[in-house]
Amino acid sequence: MDNSNSSPLPPRQQLAAPGKWPAVGECAALPTDGPWQITVCGAVAQSLDLSLAELQVFPHIHCQIDIHCVTRWSKLGVHFHGVSLAEILAVAAPTPAARFVSFVAHTARKHSTSLALADALALDTLIAWQCDGQPLEPSHGGPVRVIVPGRYFYKSLKWLRTIELLADDALGYWEREAGYHNIGDPWREERYIACNLTRQQLQIALSRRDFAGLNLLGLDARLHDLSGLNAHGALLRNADFRGSHLMDANFTEANLSNAHLGGAILCGARFMHADVEGADFSGADLRGADFTAASLLGTTFFTQESSAANPISAIIDASTTLPSAAVENLTPPQAEFVRASLTRPATPGR
Repeated sequence: MDNSNSSPLPPRQQLAAPGKWPAVGECAALPTDGPWQITVCGAVAQSLDLSLAELQVFPHIHCQIDIHCVTRWSKLGVHFHGVSLAEILAVAAPTPAARFVSFVAHTARKHSTSLALADALALDTLIAWQCDGQPLEPSHGGPVRVIVPGRYFYKSLKWLRTIELLADDALGYWEREAGYHNIGDPWREERYIACNLTRQQLQIALSRRDFAGLNLLGLDARLHDLSGLNAHGALLRNADFRGSHLMDANFTEANLSNAHLGGAILCGARFMHADVEGADFSGADLRGADFTAASLLGTTFFTQESSAANPISAIIDASTTLPSAAVENLTPPQAEFVRASLTRPATPGR
């Protein structure tokens, strides 16, 4: 897609705080007994086992890319240094059967992701060991990670150990377990796969007001009265609660990443230890809500696209619990809005 005449930010992304690169997901690889090694295998004529030193014998390239996280934060103009995937595959020689490439991490859950081989090459996929002139930090995938320009950053796998060429696609960890989109084009907002709930399952879940522990990816619950909802530990990524009544709802330890909560009544709602990364609370009533230990990367409390004279803002006051450590993870405009709102005297939210 040609974005040359458009904003540098894809739809509904916002810039991370200057100098910050949020560490998302797991922050460390499994320990290793010896030097780091990358295996190239599968549908190739020549399997390879490359140490980091051997990897660095390949021609080096630099690239500057914009990082776009699926949880709605972006970091622009990041410099990476490494070797192109194409250079490695020129030696491994994919067979005619190779149509997909899978990248596997050295983690306990063997995190992985995949791309169509043609896309991986067309996007100039990089195998990188430096960022902004410094070795990649372990929390950001060091010593070596994948960098896929033009895709949400979950496609840029950390702690790379295996490059496998496949005849048939294999969904990666986040695509399989979290419902992330298998292509992940940020300009098309390909964040999640479509919801697979049946109408009957949806009606049962709504009528009981008890989502505890359920996987309700993409739930459409707009304009519902769900006061007192029990959603403890529920998986509600990309759920739509816009305009719903959710007074005293329990979202403790729930995953609400990228959920739509604009205009919802959330007075007294509990979000303790919840993942609300990328969630949109614009216009929501959050008086008395508790976000203790919640993850707020990329969370929105007011709509920046609105005019300065009439923004669509969440209702937040001194009765809202938003710890300063969590607020620090917001983008600067969002953090400034929240801090100012928390100084307002508490008013009844019922």
